[in-house]
Amino acid sequence: MRFSSSILAFSLLALVIASPLPKDDKESDKGSSKDSGKSQSKASAAGDGVSVLQSQAYNDFSVSDGTAGQAEQDVNKLFSKIDMNNLASVSAEDLKIIKATHDVAEDAEVQGFNPAIAAATGEEAKALENGKIANKVLKTTATVLVLQIKIAQGEEVDPALLEKEQAKMKKNIQLDAAAAGEAMKGVKFEGST
Repeated sequence: MRFSSSILAFSLLALVIASPLPKDDKESDKGSSKDSGKSQSKASAAGDGVSVLQSQAYNDFSVSDGTAGQAEQDVNKLFSKIDMNNLASVSAEDLKIIKATHDVAEDAEVQGFNPAIAAATGEEAKALENGKIANKVLKTTATVLVLQIKIAQGEEVDPALLEKEQAKMKKNIQLDAAAAGEAMKGVKFEGST
């Protein structure tokens, strides 16, 4: 009997040692949040602050050279790393870059395109005008994106302002599409995001 109780005690000790240890509270919280669905993990991604955009010179990301009709697609490529299905996750740094994209595009319009168009004639003026429209697609898309990110991140945004900016964006996209196939010309402009 003594022999069998020693074996029993040894077996129980071996079983306890071989058993997995319980997770601490932090690890179990992580595990349970993973199980609670994608929406919760996406919401927590806003706190991650992972930046996906890089600051660039305006001349490196301008969409105003070449052939008109593709401005919307070209602008969407610039922001393709942003998760459009989870704008709440956009980092503060990326939001800053998107705002700066609007600002430098507006400066290029006022200080670059407007004087160049006023000084040009004929086909060059038309190409510059088409380039300006593509630049406006860039500018208004950045504006709308900033407003949508703010809304997704819980900031108050006037719905009328968003609607107004979306209408401007749509109008500029339509103007660019109407000029599809025509030449467009950008301006060299010093500025960055």
